[in-house]
Amino acid sequence: MRIFISGSASHLARALLPRLCGDPAIESVLGLDIRPGWFEHRKYRHVQADLRDVGLAPLLQGSDGLVHLAFVVLRGKTPAHAMRAINLDASQRLFAAASATGVARQVHLSSAAVYGSGVLVNEAAPLKPIPGFLYGEHKAELEHWLAAHCPNVVRLRPHIILGAHAQPLLKTLLRQPFYVRLPDPQPLLQCVHEDDVAAAIMLALEHPANGAYNLAADDSFSFRDAIRARSRVAVPIAPKLAGAALNLVWKLTGAGGEPGWMEGVHRSLTLDCGRARNELGWRPLHTSRDMLTR
Repeated sequence: MRIFISGSASHLARALLPRLCGDPAIESVLGLDIRPGWFEHRKYRHVQADLRDVGLAPLLQGSDGLVHLAFVVLRGKTPAHAMRAINLDASQRLFAAASATGVARQVHLSSAAVYGSGVLVNEAAPLKPIPGFLYGEHKAELEHWLAAHCPNVVRLRPHIILGAHAQPLLKTLLRQPFYVRLPDPQPLLQCVHEDDVAAAIMLALEHPANGAYNLAADDSFSFRDAIRARSRVAVPIAPKLAGAALNLVWKLTGAGGEPGWMEGVHRSLTLDCGRARNELGWRPLHTSRDMLTR
């Protein structure tokens, strides 16, 4: 099997590429990213190029599988139209080219952010991302497009991805001593380990599958309790103050998340992952508790 992976210099690719190249059934892996490659293996070749304008047909020719990881998560100071051009226009272009060249197995890494909120939501739940959270809005819009134009694409919806190569902003949020003061009961969240997500991608390439699959550890947590467990002095902050601070930092420096990120703190979002278990044979090996402790 020959695999093409977009976003091959991304955080999750650091957990996925060793698995791909270590699988005897995989003959070769071709990675594409706008950033330089970092991974070296006799099976792997890296192409540094912009997904928005590179010629895709020659790169995809002969591939048996596609894994799409390339996506802008944190907007920073990137204009909204440029973020959309990468997350939607370039992604649609990639899947259209893969279908035209006959790539049999196609996997898109979506996100639980497409739901916005809910308790034990399954894949049939409507996609209602938080308004103003562009990452979630783009993931949902791309999923609608895939369902209409490329229904055989596997759409994995992981919750918050943690692990050694996790998004630095997530690590920073979990390590700082502040949390938003909210009334009980506290909103509940889940996370999923990067190795468990990589395992789900491998299963999606190996097994006949299509459509959406939720991915999360079995147990849930509240952001408040996660901060209290890690910090000797955990300081509650009023929601308006926290939102204003986030907005100010984002506008001045582009650091952190957009204002839409703050809305997620007020909402519970937990997933029913039964479909991934039953159809892919996927089982998370890491609990939320262990991930947050580490």
